[in-house]
Formats: sequence, C-alpha cells, structure tokens
Amino acid sequence: MNWDQIEGKWKQFRGSAKEKWGDLTDDDLDRIDGKRDQLVGKIQEKYGIAKDEAERQVDDWASR
Repeated sequence: MNWDQIEGKWKQFRGSAKEKWGDLTDDDLDRIDGKRDQLVGKIQEKYGIAKDEAERQVDDWASR
C-alpha cells in the first residue's frame, strides 16, 4: 500500500501502528496524523533506534 493511502485512512491504520509500536501513545498517533516522516521520527525517539532502522520498520509495516 502506498503512503498516500495510509495517510488518507490514518484513523483506520493507527490501531495497527499501535499494535506494532506499543510505546506510541494516542497523543503521539494524533500528532503523527499519517505523516510518514513524523512516524519515523517518533519511533526513533521512543525506541532509540537509527533512522534507517525506523524507516525499514515503517516500510515493512506499510507493505502488509
């Protein structure tokens, strides 16, 4: 699925994102609002991982 579809249907995808990255709060997900770069940044911050790894995780999640 391409990111435009995810962004457009963020309310439907946020539950799946919460399952994948349980440390993200509802407030985090509200602020992210479907924006890929903000999701990557928040995952980096919460999990202390490199940007490349966060981007890989987001891409893997989005492709499912």
